Amino acid sequence: MRRITHIRLPQPLHKAPVADLWWIGLDDQARLIEVQPMPAGMAMAGESWHGDWLSPMGVDLQINGGLGLAFPELTTADLPLLLKLLDRLWADGVEAISPTLVTCGVPSLRQALEVLRQARAKHAPQRCSLLGAHLEGPFLAPERRGAHPLEHICAASLEALAERIQGFEHEIALITLAPEQPGADLLIERLRSLGVLVCLGHSAADAAQAGEAFDQGISMLTHTFNAMAGLHHRAPGPVGEACRRGGIALGLIADGVHVDPSMAVLLQRMAPDQLVLVSDALAPYGLEDGEHRWDARLLSVKAGTCRLADGTLAGVTLPLLEGCRKLARWSGEPGAAIWAATMAPRLALNNNHPLEQLLQGQRLTNLLRWKGDLNGDELSWQRGA
Repeated sequence: MRRITHIRLPQPLHKAPVADLWWIGLDDQARLIEVQPMPAGMAMAGESWHGDWLSPMGVDLQINGGLGLAFPELTTADLPLLLKLLDRLWADGVEAISPTLVTCGVPSLRQALEVLRQARAKHAPQRCSLLGAHLEGPFLAPERRGAHPLEHICAASLEALAERIQGFEHEIALITLAPEQPGADLLIERLRSLGVLVCLGHSAADAAQAGEAFDQGISMLTHTFNAMAGLHHRAPGPVGEACRRGGIALGLIADGVHVDPSMAVLLQRMAPDQLVLVSDALAPYGLEDGEHRWDARLLSVKAGTCRLADGTLAGVTLPLLEGCRKLARWSGEPGAAIWAATMAPRLALNNNHPLEQLLQGQRLTNLLRWKGDLNGDELSWQRGA
């Protein structure tokens, strides 16, 4: 048995660790068969990682496309490029995604869901998995729609929901809606009965309305701070209410543009076990900066930031793990940043297995080894080997 020692496992900020250092045992196919704390103060034979972190690959709960593909525009002809994108995501350290379908027409939405169904059937090893889709809209507050096209924003009703997802009910993992809109309570109840994670986003809800929505079953904020009221000392809004009560996942785009780095670190310190990093990557992910098409609109990409022609912030082209590296740099807490990109999304989807249990049986080459410390070294990752 091969043994690797002096490994750190990521965890939320301020959580007391089970152990400072761990060791793992590998079988002859490089599968983890032992994940154990290192005895304090005792020497142990084996290959030392000198305090590097070991984690699963990332999970991205909000990604809108890549390599020129916008998920809401998918057709069967796009299947080869979609599979290529999934291979690219695996190479970028992402094990699974919830492909995000922003507000669009009903025929386009249903066609995209059908193509995603076909792509799931073509899953292969060493390829990013497609989880259930994330429907970001259309039941949003028009005044908080951001880059979502107004003509496709829809009033909340069970009929409108069925029109969009009937036949795909069990292929939806998340949906983002504005819970203060009339009829949203019925949607939340229906979606929760289907096992869908319901998120508050593109919403004009205040703290009290957000609290009611959390009581009804909403359990996540979509791109926290963006397209919702921010924190104010007299109006805490959805963010303040989510932090106050705990247990609400807080999706965060850690590009430094959507949310100022200081606010990202503040959020991490206020709600360390709630933070979930997402990319919010758009169709130009994996392409060069410049001008790109997004449905009928022009998208300008500069330094990884995507904006519409009128300057509206639309998304990014940065990989999920780049956001993790940025958060680690801002906060000086690499282990907590790794946790937010790898473990927190799994917990949001109710995968509650402890990390050491999740690692059991995994091939080391399908896990990530992270290097970096608090002495100014930049956090970096590579495949376990």
